[in-house]
Amino acid sequence: MIEVNNLCKSFKKQNILDGITLSIGDKDKIILLGQNGAGKTTLIRCILGEYFPDKGSVSVYGSIPYIKREDALHHISFVPQIPPPLNMTVNELLLYSSGLSGFCKEKVIEYCDMLDFDIKPHLTKTFYKFSGGMKQKLLIAIAFARNTDFYIFDEPTANLDTAGREKFYIMVEKLISDKSFIMISHRIDEVKNIVNRNIELDLGRIIRDEKV
Repeated sequence: MIEVNNLCKSFKKQNILDGITLSIGDKDKIILLGQNGAGKTTLIRCILGEYFPDKGSVSVYGSIPYIKREDALHHISFVPQIPPPLNMTVNELLLYSSGLSGFCKEKVIEYCDMLDFDIKPHLTKTFYKFSGGMKQKLLIAIAFARNTDFYIFDEPTANLDTAGREKFYIMVEKLISDKSFIMISHRIDEVKNIVNRNIELDLGRIIRDEKV
């Protein structure tokens, strides 16, 4: 599914990833751990094709994401920690996203409801004016509606309250129990029942990779 081989990435002569080798297979449910600056987000961005490696390689379902990004991202749904400042209405966002991915708008509405967010009164409102929690719930709903093979969650519950976090984890168990994912999270106790593999980075290297 995803193969990372001797991946190195630096910025301004500072090594961020230092020889990462990683294989992610079917139904791997990974929590990605590490202190700030350990390289977690950089690794994710290399998998998403946003960064070109200085050395090594990344393969996503047989495609090189920084060369054939559209082919690679066809298999991935991504929820960022910081929602992008999109200057479009919810309707426009759903039209654009569904046009690229082919998902059903009604599914997004259904999944927002599962997060206790009634999106219907907000369809003509501009996304970037939403609260952090509203943005995060909408992006989560879109990610699940895409129904891809693989999911990447970068601190997906950072802007959610306790009830919202609980509902998100219920959705993970219900909707993608047969899928694979990577989740960056500092809330280890909250995710321990939904992951089966712990990977920890430190100074750009994998220092722990174990099944749980």
